[in-house]
Amino acid sequence: MYRRTAKRLNEVKVRAQFYAQLRDITQVAADEIDLADGATVSDLLGKIYQKFPALRVHDKSILVGAGVEFVERNYQPKSGEEISIMPPVQGG
Repeated sequence: MYRRTAKRLNEVKVRAQFYAQLRDITQVAADEIDLADGATVSDLLGKIYQKFPALRVHDKSILVGAGVEFVERNYQPKSGEEISIMPPVQGG
């Protein structure tokens, strides 16, 4: 019988960073999230919404970035990557 260890073999750990009013809602600047290998940004957002349910109402307008690029919801984050969770960009 196999024993589970504290760290799963195919686990991806990312750092989700929250900006502007999303930071105000979560009341944290960042959070470490564990994902299964092959998980997507959609999976990441699902875990974030479980932890911070008030963010779910903003789902359709949330922008997601990896590094300096905006990414789609099917993007697969890499372990150690910083993922930015942002409200829509507003300009003047």
